[in-house]
Amino acid sequence: MARLFGTDGVRGIANTELTPLLAMQLGAAGAYVLTEEHSYRPTIMVGCDTRISGDMLANALMAGICSVGANAVYVGVMPTPAIAYLTRKYKVDAGVVISASHNPVEFNGIKFFNGDGYKLSDEMEDRIEEYIRNGNKDLPKPTGSGVGKIKYRRDAREEYINHSMSQISTDLTGLKIVADCAEGASYITSIETLQELGATVIPIHTQPDGTNINSNCGSTHMEELCARVVMEKADVGLAFDGDADRLLAVDENGHVVNGDEIMAIIGNHMKEQGTLSGDTIVVTVMTNLGFLLMGKEKGIRVDQTKVGDRYVLEHMREIGASLGGEQSGHIIFLNENTTGDGLLSALHLLEVIKLSGKKLSELAKVMEVLPQALCNAKVPTHKKDKYLEYSEIKDAIQALEKKYAGEGRILIRPSGTEPLVRVMIEGKDQKVIDADAQKLAMLIEKTVI
Repeated sequence: MARLFGTDGVRGIANTELTPLLAMQLGAAGAYVLTEEHSYRPTIMVGCDTRISGDMLANALMAGICSVGANAVYVGVMPTPAIAYLTRKYKVDAGVVISASHNPVEFNGIKFFNGDGYKLSDEMEDRIEEYIRNGNKDLPKPTGSGVGKIKYRRDAREEYINHSMSQISTDLTGLKIVADCAEGASYITSIETLQELGATVIPIHTQPDGTNINSNCGSTHMEELCARVVMEKADVGLAFDGDADRLLAVDENGHVVNGDEIMAIIGNHMKEQGTLSGDTIVVTVMTNLGFLLMGKEKGIRVDQTKVGDRYVLEHMREIGASLGGEQSGHIIFLNENTTGDGLLSALHLLEVIKLSGKKLSELAKVMEVLPQALCNAKVPTHKKDKYLEYSEIKDAIQALEKKYAGEGRILIRPSGTEPLVRVMIEGKDQKVIDADAQKLAMLIEKTVI
């Protein structure tokens, strides 16, 4: 049987793959594994994004938590980074977010944080899975006063807003910002924070109805934001995803500024301020080659990990780095939060714009983005790790590696959260790499069935 946990928790189509029963089992097993060494009754914080399935899964999950004698604190709709921060702030024993991030509304997910606000290790996830596969029959089943209870808390949002505001040293008066909240979890926190700091904010996609999260909006669909920034003559556009742990930006000319560019801008500013620990930024193998060249030019060490913000975070903790992230916009400020945080990314980017007096388009010139082509091949979930077992795919990849040797690179990887194999080609000619990436993705999709 395939592993339940992917690179970002347990994820699937709500009510068929990620069922209320599985949510309850995860709540019970997760609560027990995360808190079994405690001699007191533990408490676990639970939040969700704006998906219609969130309440269904949250209540099932909390039923599981209470069934093993732990208490739950439900804070409702809240960004993922807010749960990571608040878990530490309120000194609860663990946190859980019910969200499928940038995925469409039919998906949902469950991801855990330990009491220090960090995602779980593979070993701890494996222990949770072991209990579930055994039907949770070895878990405690208290009765009477031993059963846990649920507390509902509605004031936690302000704690996260105040924390975020305190992380920059200037107000944002004079900046005109279009903010796309993806009909997701940041529709209040991001807008309120920007307004509190003095910015003129034009909010879009801040009317979630449970079914419209990430629907042609947010960091995965930026066409409307690009056009709106130009129309409004705004200084910058900000695009969050459904759970607000990632950020992409748009410059005043309507051009997208990706996670690599945002990290380059902020990283260089931090280096100048002496706050970039070890003058190092941690990124993944998907990071554009232009970022690596920027690092050499600016005296910034660039460490690379495999794809996934959890792996970036692990390496950051190992070496004591203060900044790391992904091209997709997951950016981690480890001295301020323990996971990717779209709002913190936005605030630090806006702070550089304000303090430098420069346009975002000018700041983005700190690195040259070399042409990249990204294509997805849709494959069955249980086969996405086996694409190299097919000789025609292996031969095609080897031919491309030979073609681009010395002037580009090929990166093929299964998605950690979706039934996809991702194809990335980097080279000199955009049309050529687009065609090659699409051709390979189609071959994988046709072959792996």
